[in-house]
Amino acid sequence: MSAVPVSSARTIYEKRSILPTTLAKLLAFHQSPAALAQLTPPPIFVQLKEDTRTSFEQGDLKFVLWLGPLPIRWWARHEPGPVPSSFADVMVEGPLAYWRHEHIFTEVPGGVELLDRVTLSHHAGLRGLFSRLMFDGVPLRILFFYRHLRTRLALRD
Repeated sequence: MSAVPVSSARTIYEKRSILPTTLAKLLAFHQSPAALAQLTPPPIFVQLKEDTRTSFEQGDLKFVLWLGPLPIRWWARHEPGPVPSSFADVMVEGPLAYWRHEHIFTEVPGGVELLDRVTLSHHAGLRGLFSRLMFDGVPLRILFFYRHLRTRLALRD
């Protein structure tokens, strides 16, 4: 078996929003089994294959992102985030060379700050070109704009 070339450069992307909600409601939303599907923008469809999570900070999710007829397999391991009210999912297998997505929730005046921090890197060659087109730059900004909007709408009273 030959090694797959990997780009050594890592990119960090952050999206912040203040949501007029409570920390308890935001955590409950993210713990819901339906959250991943709700937070995935069309035209992508999520097919959950396996969920062994026992908490935000422990367990694995295996799913397929369907972009039309194109399946994108993803295996994410959940682990503790950088602060107590946070968690991270780290790609074990999937389309990128590296992906760590931190979900950080901080109580602030007027609600809760939702901070999504993604650290990523791409494979070299054609595989890296695909992941750059799907999971970086403008597509990444659109994804998290959508996710923050859907979270805000889901938590409206």
